Amino acid sequence: MAWKNIKQGSLNDGMLIQHKALTELDDILKMIKWQNIEKYLVDLHNSKKGEGAYPPLMMFKALLLQSWYNLSDQQLESQLARDLLFRRFVGIGLDDSVPDHSSIWRFRQKISEEGRLEFLFDRLNQGLTETGLLIKQGQVSIIDASVIEAKQCRPHKGSDGENTQDKEAGYNVKQSSDGKMKTTFGFKAHMNVDEDGFVSSVLTTAGNVHDSQCLEDLLTGAEEAVYADSAYASARHDDLLKQKNIKNGILKRAYRNKPLTETEKQHNKSLSSIRSTVERVFGILKQHYGMGKARYLGKQRNHARLLLMSMAYNLKRGLAIQRSCMAGC
Repeated sequence: MAWKNIKQGSLNDGMLIQHKALTELDDILKMIKWQNIEKYLVDLHNSKKGEGAYPPLMMFKALLLQSWYNLSDQQLESQLARDLLFRRFVGIGLDDSVPDHSSIWRFRQKISEEGRLEFLFDRLNQGLTETGLLIKQGQVSIIDASVIEAKQCRPHKGSDGENTQDKEAGYNVKQSSDGKMKTTFGFKAHMNVDEDGFVSSVLTTAGNVHDSQCLEDLLTGAEEAVYADSAYASARHDDLLKQKNIKNGILKRAYRNKPLTETEKQHNKSLSSIRSTVERVFGILKQHYGMGKARYLGKQRNHARLLLMSMAYNLKRGLAIQRSCMAGC
């Protein structure tokens, strides 16, 4: 399948009145080498038959826009059709057609099913490293998990009499800030965030999977220290980090008839400011990216969405750091 011929600039494009609102994403386009991202997508449509497909890099950029603006596939199609900023970012001219919502869905499904999103996530982070924004040497890993409510979270019977709840989700019971126990049916987003607030690794599980089961899988292998809350405290993790020569920053945990000592309380307090970084990332992803509610059914589709969110967030985080450094100079 060949690619559609997307014009880089037509007469109509040249007649546009320039405005800063149209260029607010240009710095992201300049921040990394997008041709290195395209290498992982170039063979996506290799059939010579059929109608021409939209260039995969253009489609990938559209998915980033979808994450930044928390849009459904239908809303993304509409925005690409009418928003000049969206067209500029993905490289669609005024004379070009835009992909419909079904094309967007199929593209995301394809790169997810083929495992390309994980490669794209790593490649994008590598791009940020090459620009000096993401520092891997002496990296710190701050690990935590957050609950995502399932798209279909309430137990109802469908027309066939079967439960309509997402079959791959599970119940999570957690004590809320007011001290009450809160039950949520859905998934869990497990994340490793570095001290600068970049997402280093991501896992998605059913909501009933305990946080501690994912710590080892979230490690990057480049970290010198690991910080996590008391849910991750265990002798097994202590031994694991010791074997890997990684500083153990997991909070001490109180047990029945064995409360924390004053020394342990001070130890936990001293680590709280470091651990707060991952909480801020979750807060941003929930408030601005819609992470708190699943958009799709099934773990794989929601994991794909979480990976795309993480990539979009890392780009915005890199841009914020870059602008801060330029302002400081």
